[in-house]
Amino acid sequence: MACHLEEVAPWGRSFEEYRDLFRLEDADLERSILGVGDGPASFNAELTRRGGTVVSADPLYRFPPTAIRRRIDRARPGIEAELMANLEGYSWDYHGSVGDLIEARRAAMDAFLEDLEGGEHSGRYVAAELPRLPFADGAFDLALISHLLFSYSGRLSPAFHLQAAGEAARVAREVRIFPLLGLEGLPALDVAPVWEWLEGQGWTVTVEEVAYELQPGGNRMLRARFTPA
Repeated sequence: MACHLEEVAPWGRSFEEYRDLFRLEDADLERSILGVGDGPASFNAELTRRGGTVVSADPLYRFPPTAIRRRIDRARPGIEAELMANLEGYSWDYHGSVGDLIEARRAAMDAFLEDLEGGEHSGRYVAAELPRLPFADGAFDLALISHLLFSYSGRLSPAFHLQAAGEAARVAREVRIFPLLGLEGLPALDVAPVWEWLEGQGWTVTVEEVAYELQPGGNRMLRARFTPA
């Protein structure tokens, strides 16, 4: 699937947001982590500074930092206007206000852009996307998928969801996916088929409440763990 930068609205989340939306404990941060669809999030940069082991995979990384920054600057006014026009459609307990949210995202994306070039040279940012990832079987302890699967139910096919979940399960021993709502705020129809498929492959699957909520009711993640017999 080709990625055209002008069709992307880069929107990066912070290390603290990742901790909350994926329920990451200190022990989790000591594992080898793959972030799938991280975009311009600062999780990789900040966890690396803390001594963690993390790789981010996203087609956005095909583009140079200067081009990504230009696209962020162009996309930001539209994103902010959309948030302001739909204030009642979001929960503001976590971020407080649109201004606080925008500032947190701006700081996260600045940290990402400062880290990108060096991180690419060290192999921490890989231009790749689901449903095919260029990593060996079981290469990671934990795969995190934020605002991709389930978010785009109805736009990404059921077959894509199953292939993508299978690929994440191939490269990691545990997979966490957030959120379980589509972009319209309704429960994603693809959750049940993915859950059933993973269980059929011997994975233990649970849905867990998390501390992060922006979409009302969007405070749950799917967690899948594989324990060899």
